[in-house]
Amino acid sequence: MSSLVLSAFSDEYDPSFEKQLRGMRGFGISHVELRFLNKINVSALTAEQVGEAKRMLEHYGIKVSAIGSPLGKIKLDGDLREHLDTAKRIFELAEYMGAEFIRVFSFYAPVGEDITKMKDAVVDELGKLIEAARSYPVTLCHENEAKIYGDTPVRCRELLDSFGGELKCVFDMGNFVLEGVSPYPEAYELLKKDIAYFHIKDALGQGAIVPPGKGDAAIKEILNAHSLYSEKDFFVSLEPHLQTFSGLNALVGRSFDNPYKYSDEKTAFEDAVNKFRELMKI
Repeated sequence: MSSLVLSAFSDEYDPSFEKQLRGMRGFGISHVELRFLNKINVSALTAEQVGEAKRMLEHYGIKVSAIGSPLGKIKLDGDLREHLDTAKRIFELAEYMGAEFIRVFSFYAPVGEDITKMKDAVVDELGKLIEAARSYPVTLCHENEAKIYGDTPVRCRELLDSFGGELKCVFDMGNFVLEGVSPYPEAYELLKKDIAYFHIKDALGQGAIVPPGKGDAAIKEILNAHSLYSEKDFFVSLEPHLQTFSGLNALVGRSFDNPYKYSDEKTAFEDAVNKFRELMKI
């Protein structure tokens, strides 16, 4: 039976990278998934900023589980050449930080187009990212999210099968709930053989993001099942989104009244950590 290793999007705790690391130490979280450092996206960090970040990680004794990159979060008629250049910088960052996994997405449609009818273009552009990644000790991991090609389990499965195992899956059970899909057993069973790690987010069907274990994402059932299925330990990365998340209403496409409200980011994040630990008894 394998064990889960707790990581987190620490930028949801505080914008300051040093405060993020202090907070994670206080929570006993050993890893972080890098996304924003001092409000700067990982794709825009300078060499000096990257070096300072690594020194801080070493000082606080925290490792990097994955790079929460924005790769693939671009329209198919965008500047894809520049996007590929950005990808190579992110691959270099991941190697320097000792992170194997890089989160990616499967593109948005140009205005007026339907992304579900653009599989060939999506596979072509993902293929360019995967080809570029072969020069680095990294694995690209696709996250299911709204409005990209891979928003449903079936289309995620199509993408994974298109690359013969080179592309893996970041399984976000909360995002599946928001798409009206059953995360368990439907989505999990279809994708489990290619799951690299999990994003921990819970949600109610009407669109509200709620603390782990308080929604319809079947977090406990999925992680218990994967502990039995996986032959090695795996990361679970907290991405609770409990404090107001910019763009969330637009992402979900409907309004809602969230029953869980918090005074600030730290309070929200702490509640997510505590409820996840209560749920999983860790």
